[in-house]
Amino acid sequence: MKLLASDASGAFAPPRGLVRSTKSGDKVRNLCDGGDANLCDVVEGDISSADALRTLCDGVDALVILTSAVPKPKIGSMIAALVSKILPWAENKRPDFYFPEGGSPREVDYEWQVAQIDAAKRAGVKKVVLVSSMGVTQIDNFLNTMGGGGDVGDANILLWKRKAEMALVASGLDYSIVHPGGLLNKEGGKRELLVGVNDELLAGDRRSVPRADVARCVVACLTSPSAKNLSFDLASREEGEGGGATTDVDALLEAASGMTYDYSLPMNSPVPLP
Repeated sequence: MKLLASDASGAFAPPRGLVRSTKSGDKVRNLCDGGDANLCDVVEGDISSADALRTLCDGVDALVILTSAVPKPKIGSMIAALVSKILPWAENKRPDFYFPEGGSPREVDYEWQVAQIDAAKRAGVKKVVLVSSMGVTQIDNFLNTMGGGGDVGDANILLWKRKAEMALVASGLDYSIVHPGGLLNKEGGKRELLVGVNDELLAGDRRSVPRADVARCVVACLTSPSAKNLSFDLASREEGEGGGATTDVDALLEAASGMTYDYSLPMNSPVPLP
């Protein structure tokens, strides 16, 4: 999670980020021009801590929420899945996953995202950008089965993300919600970016996007008038495809602002939605 604050002169102050450990903090600092402490402000704490969120949001203008639960594979099931691929007569098996204690989607993707939104509102933050995921309109999306077999609780990660989105939309804050497709560790600024709504991009064959391009869009959302109360999906073509690399992200957001995102979806969710 990151925040940007401006000083009295209107110049941007160093971005502030919340990390859980000194090791993570050092990684963030190293991203800021080799560790220059003047270029970033790191707060060590946990998103479940009201004190940490209060410190994080104090005196800032914008909040970017990047938190997400992370499923872990069960070692035994990974071995079984590997063996099933090696033995020609064996039925292919998928590995099973679990969420560690205190790290379920219900907690991380809903309860603690809402805690961040509430802290931002109390602190007078003007803008919140939430990075969610494509697939949030699909109850039967595979990601919803990871960690709990599809039951309400530790599973349904995309549906808990959806519920947090709805809380942000209802908060009264100026918001932007970005739904990236599968994240790629590829160089940004090299591909044509695609925007859509309501998971329509998942029906095509271009459903992923470089992390760096997601970051470009997030930064643009902080200041672009077109990003006010905007929710959109984001993917990319392969490098060299289409009309060339997207260079004007503001124009991309303007195109997205002409689309209508439907928050009545999904219907009949096992996770109770507003």
